[in-house]
Amino acid sequence: MRYVRYAFYGTLGIVLLTIALANRGPVTLQLLPEELASFAGWNYAITLPIFLVILGFIVLGLAIGYAAEWLREHKHRAAASEHRRERQRLEREVDRLKTPEPGSGDEVIAILDGPKSAAS
Repeated sequence: MRYVRYAFYGTLGIVLLTIALANRGPVTLQLLPEELASFAGWNYAITLPIFLVILGFIVLGLAIGYAAEWLREHKHRAAASEHRRERQRLEREVDRLKTPEPGSGDEVIAILDGPKSAAS
């Protein structure tokens, strides 16, 4: 299984390297359109290779998707935590009910069991 994972990572690396080498052309990203930038009086622009833009947006999309899924599953994690606490509480109660309280048994049986437990 480890070799399959290494083969997958190697293939993924080769594919990403091929995409990066094929898309080295610069692209300028601007925060505002030209008309709005001239009206506002400032414009933030950056020039990057296009493969960085593509890979950056893929990573950003994955991060947003993971965050949305994590938020969506919050109610399921909270319910599981509540069920775990309830189960632990019930297990403690069952253990408490299974163990006899001292002095709550039959006195004759306690007298008979007393020496036997001391001798063993």
